Amino acid sequence: MLDSPISCLLHHISRRTAGSLGLVCLVTLSGATGALAGELKLATTTSTENSGLLKFLLPKFEQKSGVTVKVIAVGSGKAMKMGEMGDVDVLLVHARKMEDEFMAAGYGVNRRDVMYNDFIVVGPAGDPARLKGEKDVIAGFRKIPASGSKFISRGDNSGTDVMEKDYWMQAGVEPKGQPWYVSAGLGMGEVLTMAAQMPGYTLSDRATYGAYRAKTGLAILLEGDPKMFNPYGVIAVNPAKHPGTNYADAMRLVEWITSKEGQDTIAAYKVEGEQLFFPSYKGK
Repeated sequence: MLDSPISCLLHHISRRTAGSLGLVCLVTLSGATGALAGELKLATTTSTENSGLLKFLLPKFEQKSGVTVKVIAVGSGKAMKMGEMGDVDVLLVHARKMEDEFMAAGYGVNRRDVMYNDFIVVGPAGDPARLKGEKDVIAGFRKIPASGSKFISRGDNSGTDVMEKDYWMQAGVEPKGQPWYVSAGLGMGEVLTMAAQMPGYTLSDRATYGAYRAKTGLAILLEGDPKMFNPYGVIAVNPAKHPGTNYADAMRLVEWITSKEGQDTIAAYKVEGEQLFFPSYKGK
């Protein structure tokens, strides 16, 4: 099922007005622990933040809606934990299995596909593990420890980290405790910087790599496996579980980001002429 979207992705890669300001001024507190009217707390991944997408996307929503979005950039696992606790109003994440579990437990409502890109393995241009030209991510993961090269892991229960751990499992490799394996517990941008400094390999989403490519000098060494498809979803936190959350504005964001305007804005975001995210909402 993933062959078509990732093939499409690789094809693409190769080639407040005065009136709305008045609404913002009507800010009131709904209680000591309640939501601040007109402010929306968004828990999202470091990949959407590090890539620069949110700085491009959210001001358009804020201008249209009069809602101020407070971004909390963490790994997908931590973002969903914040949703479970009712500490945020809406999630933008990329860990589909965990998203399905979050929804099944009743913590979220109205999940929608938003966009996708892909994961890539990046590393030093000299490529000591000889990954260049490899199209099977599992075979590539076996080559890294065999070469004695360093691998820097997110180690933060993010969507990227969960995917990486699944690749090691499929490869039959237990990386934990190995001298070549570094668990950073950091966001994607920081891990890319570490990989450049050590040097070593890492798994990255293509968007964050695109934003950090010039400053790290890391090369894309493995890409194109359908297993590396990377979908993102938006989820409103369930107000039945947490009545103090700002559900009304959460749904305004959900509706806008999956509208034609929101989807076109995602498609328009580019770094050095390269489109980094591809809209995927197909309708209700």
